[in-house]
Amino acid sequence: MDDASGLYLGLISGTSADSIDAALVSFAHGRPQLLAAHAHPWPPALRAQVLALAQGEAALDLDAFGRLDVALGHCFAEAAQRLLELNGYSADTVRAIGSHGQTLRHRPTGEHPFTLQLGDPSVMAERCGIDVVADFRRADVAAGGQGAPLLPAVHAMLLGRPGHTRVVLNLGGIANITVLDASGRVLGFDTGPANGLLDAWCLRHRGEAFDRDGAFAASGRVDAALLDALLGDRYFALPPPKSTGREYFHLDWLAAHPQLTAAAHPADVQATLLELTARSVAQAVLRHAPEAEDVLVCGGGVHNSRLMQRLGQLLAPRALCSTQQYGVDPDFLEATAFAWLARQRLLGLPGNLPAVTGASGSRVLGALYLGRRTETPIRMFSGAN
Repeated sequence: MDDASGLYLGLISGTSADSIDAALVSFAHGRPQLLAAHAHPWPPALRAQVLALAQGEAALDLDAFGRLDVALGHCFAEAAQRLLELNGYSADTVRAIGSHGQTLRHRPTGEHPFTLQLGDPSVMAERCGIDVVADFRRADVAAGGQGAPLLPAVHAMLLGRPGHTRVVLNLGGIANITVLDASGRVLGFDTGPANGLLDAWCLRHRGEAFDRDGAFAASGRVDAALLDALLGDRYFALPPPKSTGREYFHLDWLAAHPQLTAAAHPADVQATLLELTARSVAQAVLRHAPEAEDVLVCGGGVHNSRLMQRLGQLLAPRALCSTQQYGVDPDFLEATAFAWLARQRLLGLPGNLPAVTGASGSRVLGALYLGRRTETPIRMFSGAN
């Protein structure tokens, strides 16, 4: 099987860590085509550990770090295997797995910028018997980029409309937008928090992993003073390229604002956090794509009807709709993108857009971990006697 043929399998657990999304993708016609998908659940204790670490609420010694990396690798391998099993595909049909891993830290600025994703790819390659491409972000960071977002190239491929300007909005734990300009120019960056803060506050006060349909937020009222304080954070005013993560926008960040008083009603805070997401996204769209005709939404936030309603109000008269309307599954677009990135790596082609990430140039992203079995013995050589 050559590098261009066969199927590719993409895996990602986003900043919400709500599941491992797995996508089986064909490139038979050049563009990625989603054949099958599976949302693989995290073991609850492992998910809780990941979220605590990502939000800076816990720390690891080196031994625990190593164990966690391997444990996550097994979970990603299980997600890939389960996808194939459920849909009747064998490992032999898959050319490679593209695994994003689980982000624990994303610090793309400072003296020594870095980004850290866990999920041991050697474990995945061994268990699945499939080549694995992983560690996609660090090459871009090494080249002076943010290492994120990496999806705009796929957004342009699947959702671009020549001669028209549109925005693709991904509502994951963090929100990011891709501006597909009528001229063909592509811009993208993280706008700020999306589901991450909403989920964390809902879990703390309702014991529920997420706010279904935004009902918790809808039961409260926006606290104007708190909202103004949150929107005053320096991140929102930064120009792109820029990216962020859960290690910045977390509940301790929220608690650091004195406008959040002990007397605040939890539902009012939830309503304010939803408004924060909607306002910060809308401001980014109006600032960087005022001529956009429509906004296409993907990611878990597309299922939050309250959030979608508010975004529609703030972005009017632009049309707001799910990417599903254009034949692109909003829940598995990210996983599809990492299948594409794996294929780019095997073909020796760039995976980043320097105009988006700020890198000094195009880079081939990801490291290859071989999973294909070989019976060829290692030849041992010795000097002449």
